[in-house]
Amino acid sequence: MAQLDLSSAARGPDVTRLALIGIGLILFIALAAAPFWAGRSDLRLLMEALSFLALAQMWNLLAGYTGLISVGQQAYVGLGGYLFFALAMFAGIPVLWAIPLAALAVGLIAIPTGWIAFRLQGAYFAIGTWVIAEVFRLIAAQFPALGGGSGISLPVALARSVAETRGGREMVMYYIAFLIALGALLAVWLLLRSRWGLALTAIRDSEPAAASLGVNIRRVKFFVYVGTAMGTAFTGAFIFLQKLRITPEAAFSVTEWSAFVIFIVVIGGLGTIEGPVIGVILFFLLRDLAADLGTWYLIGLGALAIAVMLIDRRGIWGALKARGLPTLFVTQRTLK
Repeated sequence: MAQLDLSSAARGPDVTRLALIGIGLILFIALAAAPFWAGRSDLRLLMEALSFLALAQMWNLLAGYTGLISVGQQAYVGLGGYLFFALAMFAGIPVLWAIPLAALAVGLIAIPTGWIAFRLQGAYFAIGTWVIAEVFRLIAAQFPALGGGSGISLPVALARSVAETRGGREMVMYYIAFLIALGALLAVWLLLRSRWGLALTAIRDSEPAAASLGVNIRRVKFFVYVGTAMGTAFTGAFIFLQKLRITPEAAFSVTEWSAFVIFIVVIGGLGTIEGPVIGVILFFLLRDLAADLGTWYLIGLGALAIAVMLIDRRGIWGALKARGLPTLFVTQRTLK
């Protein structure tokens, strides 16, 4: 009888995990088929949500696994957007090729930028990343060819080069957003399952212990910093292709691209792949319900984030996982 009870208990998490996988597959299929059932406004909302999911996965990888708390990731959103506009408008590069090229260029810029930021530690690093983002914002405003402080719009001809019809453009844009979000999620998962992932997990758990095992902590952190800069820039380039207009204030907005992203990760679960997914869903539900409250809406978001941290700093998914909910994206290895 005792053996039967143990078998039943063992089957419980497996059944729950299968149910979660089933829900995930249904969600994946629904999102993959969204252009065929969703209206135009719904597609735009989904594109925004998918973009935020990609940004949240990048910030979560940076902060949740390396401990690099950045409040300046808007630097790479803005750089990605501005370099995309420059490549598409002045270098004659096709729009869809300009997005990855802008991300590669931002990766090169992130190398010296990261070298400067890594000379700071803890809270000074966080403040330093914000200062770097402000410097980039001021620099972007000094280029008259890109509209200076008032910004610039993407020419209609370039927008139409994505697809001939408006419906076609909406579909292409949606699937780009879908692939960006899916790519960010899979990239983080595969990275965490690699040798680099073992190093990141060791750093997250204990930096002194990781160093004692031979992990080059600085090199691993720098690699993640540059990689997340590229992923963030790729998403930023797409965001401003969707918006068709860019300004320094919009491109380097600390509220839009850092505060909201941090909120998504914190309430969902820092250091988990599933956490940002939950955070994005909750954030957009709250925004839809309370956005008309103006400043009180922002105060409410901040209060909710503080409450989650006080109740359980692991976030919603972390708290559920601690209470027996199985992991959907398994990254641990078990010796048998």
